[in-house]
Amino acid sequence: MDARARKFAAPGLALLFLVAVVLFANAVVQDDIPLRFFVIAAGVIGGYMALNIGANDVANNMGPAVGGRALTMTAALIIAAICEAAGAVLAGGDVVSTISKGIIAPPNADNTLDFVLMMMAALLSAAMWIHLATFFNAPVSTTHSIVGGVLGAGVTAAGFQIVNWGTMSAIAASWVVSPVLGGLIAAGMLGLIKWTVLFREDRVEAARRWVPFFIAIMVGVFAAYMAQKGFKRIWHPSGATIAAVSAASFFAAWAISIPWIRMRARQIENKRKQVTSLFDLPLILSAGLLSFAHGANDVANAVGPLAAIVSVATPGLGGVQTEVGIPFWVLLIGSTGIAAGLALFGPRLIQTVGKKITRMDMVRAYCVALAAGTTVLIASAFGLPVSSTHIAIGGIFGVGFLREFLINRDIKRSTVIGSKEPKPANWPGKLNKTPEQALKRARKREKRRLVRRRHMYGIAAAWVITVPAAGLLAGGIYLCFRLVFE
Repeated sequence: MDARARKFAAPGLALLFLVAVVLFANAVVQDDIPLRFFVIAAGVIGGYMALNIGANDVANNMGPAVGGRALTMTAALIIAAICEAAGAVLAGGDVVSTISKGIIAPPNADNTLDFVLMMMAALLSAAMWIHLATFFNAPVSTTHSIVGGVLGAGVTAAGFQIVNWGTMSAIAASWVVSPVLGGLIAAGMLGLIKWTVLFREDRVEAARRWVPFFIAIMVGVFAAYMAQKGFKRIWHPSGATIAAVSAASFFAAWAISIPWIRMRARQIENKRKQVTSLFDLPLILSAGLLSFAHGANDVANAVGPLAAIVSVATPGLGGVQTEVGIPFWVLLIGSTGIAAGLALFGPRLIQTVGKKITRMDMVRAYCVALAAGTTVLIASAFGLPVSSTHIAIGGIFGVGFLREFLINRDIKRSTVIGSKEPKPANWPGKLNKTPEQALKRARKREKRRLVRRRHMYGIAAAWVITVPAAGLLAGGIYLCFRLVFE
């Protein structure tokens, strides 16, 4: 296949998927539904949204693992596709809010067509915005995109009095809370691993003692994460149950990983790269669990408005409701679309998240994954809405900026010591080098491993404008729909 054919292969396959959605929706939607055409059209828009969620949002779960070389791109795509689809189908649940996140009050329940047009505009605008962000390699929050779409369409349809400003204030606060908290946790964990394992003279012995503990922390956190978030639509455990599951998982993982790490430690040398390879399996498992939970939770962003449209258009279920059931065929469109979008368009953004923002290895990727699960649990305990996208990217920035700090500290220490002074005993990571060699290496690392500001500023700008951009786009699309269909 030549370069030109490869360039058009992915868009062509995506178009075939949308054609298949049309045929599938036409086959399953009942003929007696008054707004049958709109339901089928909304199904296509929902499939388009699912494609874009797979292309953009899933990169946050798999990017660090690929960047850290725990997974190849092919393996990451396969694991993510399976886990995303499984999460959507098995734990996606059967109920979703029709008004995303409660940001607007329900409109007039008697005007069914107006509500359908509003939901279609919200869904299409969110999908178009995510598509644009993916084109520019900017990971954005799909939840914030659909929130902006619903907000813009709702305000255009009924005015600003329809907006729940308390909810919108909480969403705006999450723009800061999510990345900052994720970055602090990831940086703190990376610092702990560096000082307990990587900066020690005998890294292998330190790894034997500490790596089982770090693995147990991850297992305990993700056990609580899955109990609280991964299965939240089909299982509602109490806080005590979640704590018990987490504690039991922590101690079980600690007991199991001690002999496993000791066995592996006998086969490695006292080199940083080989020691970090001990984090490969927990990193792979965490990436899979994050993808499962993402599929379970974020499939609603693709099919929530579609489910609402099906509800109001189906005889006997008409009228705008607070919550609606998700038909299986709607859930199937969402899960298949996410997997297809990931396979066709995901690699570009996975490369950006895993390699282009800052260099990753298995330890850094482990810290980012752990920060993602921990931040969601902390935010949930305080009732704070957070974005998984913002958390993951914040974690990547956190480990990157910590490395910058340590590198700059090494440079200052090299300058103070001078070329003729003996090397201090606690010289971190430079045990076999003279101060001159350490200074040269630190300066080289500084150029190669700094957080890339261009990506940082671009991503931050995309985050800030996501809600207003999706909102303005939704308002314009809604007005166009009104002109055509009313």
